[in-house]
Amino acid sequence: MALRTEPIVLNIGPQHPSTHGVFRMRVTFDGEVIVGLDPVFGYLHRGFDKLAESRTYTQFIPLTDRLDYLASMSNNFAYCLAVERLAGIEVPERAEYIRVIMAEAMRISSHLMAVGFFLNDCGASVYTPLIYMYREREKLLDLFDMVSGQRLTYNYMRIGGVSHDLPPEFLPALRKFVQEMPAFIDEYDQLLAENEVLLARTKGVGILPRELAINASASGPVLRASGVEWDLRKKDPYSIYARFAFDIPTAETGDSYDRYWVRMQEMRQSVRILEQALAQLPEGPVRAEVPHLVRPPRGEVYSRIEAPKGELGFYIVSDGSVAPYRLHVRGPSFINLTALREMCLGWKLADAIAILGSLDIVMGEVDR
Repeated sequence: MALRTEPIVLNIGPQHPSTHGVFRMRVTFDGEVIVGLDPVFGYLHRGFDKLAESRTYTQFIPLTDRLDYLASMSNNFAYCLAVERLAGIEVPERAEYIRVIMAEAMRISSHLMAVGFFLNDCGASVYTPLIYMYREREKLLDLFDMVSGQRLTYNYMRIGGVSHDLPPEFLPALRKFVQEMPAFIDEYDQLLAENEVLLARTKGVGILPRELAINASASGPVLRASGVEWDLRKKDPYSIYARFAFDIPTAETGDSYDRYWVRMQEMRQSVRILEQALAQLPEGPVRAEVPHLVRPPRGEVYSRIEAPKGELGFYIVSDGSVAPYRLHVRGPSFINLTALREMCLGWKLADAIAILGSLDIVMGEVDR
């Protein structure tokens, strides 16, 4: 006589240590195997898009820090680009280079946290890999602190450039970081790339096939790990990215290990871009002459950048006033999260935690 069993529904969250924010997974198990998964969003909803309508274009910049708070200058960058395109504002050369420097430093900082916390989700003991990642991230936070006085929400970009020029101590410290970082990435590779625990927990686990990644509109390292060579810095260049030589790392399988591996390679490419930007950095103003109250002409714009987690876009409608008539954000964490169910089916609970960690989500840009 066959053993009769019934599926069990288990709620994980809404505040679980491995969910990287306030997030809930409603998981259905057959024994230990996942046969259904419903991601439940909305616990951090704060009316982000609507808040824009009651603020001037400049006043809204600090709110963009709160999207992906691990790469808040990238959020500033994407929003300011959208407003500048809508208003026809030209950004000075030096400001363009400073923005690229900040965006790539943000990418390294964000990927360090993505890899460190991912290793925790895979069962690394006592935060050791994460502390290694914090070691280099602290140097970047010191750099961000120099230009903005902040260590998390920087509010450094402005419509037409950046709030002020780099302090004298910034460039020597950044050159030292760029010189040292490749050796530290080698060290991470030596410690992690062939690590038995990492391989066992991630190889062939949580595969996102190429077709599904494209159909789900995934982007960033999640998409590139599935074998799609798509990076807006090359495919739809913005700012001055067309001036820099760098590669787009891709993998083939699309499993959790590939997503880790792509982020490691992208840190190397960001260091390459930083080297070039430092060598080419011109003198000059860092902000265009922009009125205190920006009034873009009537119209609409969608502007996007390659943020650390993928395509970050701002859609803005202007009615000619000092505030957006409508604003909407395309957050890469939200889009990438929509494929979680398909990636987890057939795996066990511990695998689901590692798969979720491999997506590198920040709930601030999921719920908005």
